[in-house]
Amino acid sequence: MDGLTGDDRQDDELAQRAPATAVGTLDRIVDILNAVEAGARSYTDITRATGLSRPTAHRLIRALELHGFLLQAGGAGYALGPRLLSLASAAMRDLRLRDLAHPGLERLAKTTGESAQLYVRDGDVRVCVDAVESESELRTIVVVGATLPLTKGSAGKVFLAWAGTDDRRRVLATVTPEESVRLARMVATTARRGWADSIGEREAGVASVSAPVFDAVGTTVAAVSVSGPANRIGALRGRHYAPAVLAAAREIEAALGVARS
Repeated sequence: MDGLTGDDRQDDELAQRAPATAVGTLDRIVDILNAVEAGARSYTDITRATGLSRPTAHRLIRALELHGFLLQAGGAGYALGPRLLSLASAAMRDLRLRDLAHPGLERLAKTTGESAQLYVRDGDVRVCVDAVESESELRTIVVVGATLPLTKGSAGKVFLAWAGTDDRRRVLATVTPEESVRLARMVATTARRGWADSIGEREAGVASVSAPVFDAVGTTVAAVSVSGPANRIGALRGRHYAPAVLAAAREIEAALGVARS
């Protein structure tokens, strides 16, 4: 026997698996979440497991409650909250989408000779969840995890084109009036023809073409893109790349189980 109680073992495991970073408050929050990972624990147990002072523990636990990361489990103390479940669900959804979409991205990159990306929307930004780089020496690189605006780039136009009216107006209101009018016209064009292009909007010399990926009920779950130097994907070449991007979007939808008539 090692002489440790169940709580002692959990505290020991917590100390071993919680790496320290340069962000002290974040480290303390992670320590609290780790302390209740195996089940509800009292306020006293959490302070003992984390080594936090009672005022600090109280302040952080209260903040985690307000944000839905912790909840009071009756007389058992504090447990993981529903916000973590929704984040876990979103993460699993994006991982599944990435796995199913990757073959289509690879084919798109091979067909066009350009880099291919898959984006999902996260509030007022889009996030790259997968990318396949071009084999060309001169190519664009978007790092997986990169957060980019909805108001610049072809993928942003895709998300705005199939957003709700109020949502789209709200996002358009974040740019200047002149830019809002110009972007609204391009978004309308995107909705009409089913794909979007951009030249030098987010970064000088870079162009892209994007198309929406829909789920079974017609919600836009992602945008698939090709991007490269503007001298290869210019205004006249956008239409040339659009069929391949649209085909990739339909391939990803099929992988997701979306049947098209």
